[in-house]
Amino acid sequence: MPHALTLDDIWKLFQETNRLFQESARKWDREIEETRRILQENSDRTERQQRETDRVVKDVSKQIGQLGSRWGEFVEGLVAPACATLFAERGLPVHKVSRRVEARLPGNRHMEIDLLVVNTIAVVLVEVKSKLRGEDIKDHLARLAEFKDFFPEYADKQILGAVAGIVIEESVDRYAMNEGLFVIVQSGDGVRLANDPDFVPRTW
Repeated sequence: MPHALTLDDIWKLFQETNRLFQESARKWDREIEETRRILQENSDRTERQQRETDRVVKDVSKQIGQLGSRWGEFVEGLVAPACATLFAERGLPVHKVSRRVEARLPGNRHMEIDLLVVNTIAVVLVEVKSKLRGEDIKDHLARLAEFKDFFPEYADKQILGAVAGIVIEESVDRYAMNEGLFVIVQSGDGVRLANDPDFVPRTW
């Protein structure tokens, strides 16, 4: 005949069950805590890696920007001293060549000219690019149209435009010439005007 469970037996079973449950709960808590710790470590590691990646990208971008700026200055340094000879050959004797000429107007309007070539009757605005693109031509045409607003001291002079590039995208030189701009291109160790001898520049 089976032994009948007494109240004491039931109490012992309850206590054992409770003990096993508590052990399981503690084990589960430890596992959860360990999982949380691992996840936090991974998160911290990922965050550190992301910060390091951001720093490297920022440094590289800065270096590229500085390199681009120095390259632009180099190209300007190549074109500027040649301007006197190049434009004199086209009947425009040069009295002064100024680099990085800037002006501001109300409304946060700003204009910067890479090279400003001046003589007694005309001013030539030269936009210098290491790589000359169609967008640069459009921007320079807009700059020429607004030039006298920014520089009223040249209101009585003819305004001419020129663009210079070491590398020129396909057909961009022809586009610039069709718009009446002088085009300065690399030639050996120096630069030259790519326009035909009978080219007639547009005036603004």
